[in-house]
Amino acid sequence: MRHFKLALLGFGNVGRALARLLERKRGELQAQYGLTFSITAIATGRHGVAINPDGLDLERALQRVEDGQSLAELSAQDTPGDMRAFIRLCGADVLFENTPVNYETGQPALGHLHTALECGMHAITANKGPVVHGYRELTAAAKAAGRHFLFESTVMDGAPIFSLFRGALPGARLHALRGVLNSTTNLILTRMETGESFDDAVRYAQSIGIAETDPSGDIDGWDAAVKVAALVTVLMDTPLKPAQVERTGIRRITPEQVAQALTEGKRWKLVCSARHSPEGVRARVAPELVPMSSPLFSVEGTTSIIEFETDVLGLLSVVESNPGPHTTAYGLLADFLNAVRE
Repeated sequence: MRHFKLALLGFGNVGRALARLLERKRGELQAQYGLTFSITAIATGRHGVAINPDGLDLERALQRVEDGQSLAELSAQDTPGDMRAFIRLCGADVLFENTPVNYETGQPALGHLHTALECGMHAITANKGPVVHGYRELTAAAKAAGRHFLFESTVMDGAPIFSLFRGALPGARLHALRGVLNSTTNLILTRMETGESFDDAVRYAQSIGIAETDPSGDIDGWDAAVKVAALVTVLMDTPLKPAQVERTGIRRITPEQVAQALTEGKRWKLVCSARHSPEGVRARVAPELVPMSSPLFSVEGTTSIIEFETDVLGLLSVVESNPGPHTTAYGLLADFLNAVRE
């Protein structure tokens, strides 16, 4: 039986969903994979830091954060305020890095992951920034350390996108991809089809926690662009930054345009695409009128889809229905299992 010490950097909705999923799967992981675990360190931006080499009381940690209290009371030792120092002191075997994304530089998550690998930990993240700004460097650092840098949850939450090519499609060359990858904009456009205004649809998305207080990252296409950049960087082996993706958001789509599209048997979607060409990879995020014949047509609400075109198969699609923190948490769990069982 192998035992792993886990550290959680970031304990928001996704971090807490991961903690609950790990607890729920504890017996199954022991029976099927021959492993046990303890969460020995948690660091948050607003609720302090706790480290206990013997394992933290997870239920108490969850309760304290949800009650707005500090985690410091649970710590068995003095804790640093600096997150890189936290990583060096936590003594974990695996770091789950779930801090907010930085589209422009990938920091500070990029530094967190480098530090984890330097300390001999597997580095797992749901943060897209380090993938687009440091994929090759982090992958090389992981190889040198004999560890893994994994990031399944960065695109389409827990759906197997990166691991599909890494494990199930060896030797396949990706020529092009096309999909609907931003749940917020898809929900907004779907609700506009029922007659809601753009502003009302945005407010609804905010009320259920899908859209941020400032929704510009979604509606202006930045979230979709960074996802396209991550896919191109990893699956097409072509480094691409979000600023290099042609980007148009959905702000100018009116209810009248949405209604007219429906009368023509079409729907507006914020479509993500990338394609190899003799000049390189062209990547784009923009609203498009999608006909009924397209697999993208039937994707409603927060559901996402991606369609791959390779040199060895016909079109291959992956659909994820109604994602949330629980599905992102599963992607992190899957990365953990893939890292330690290999």
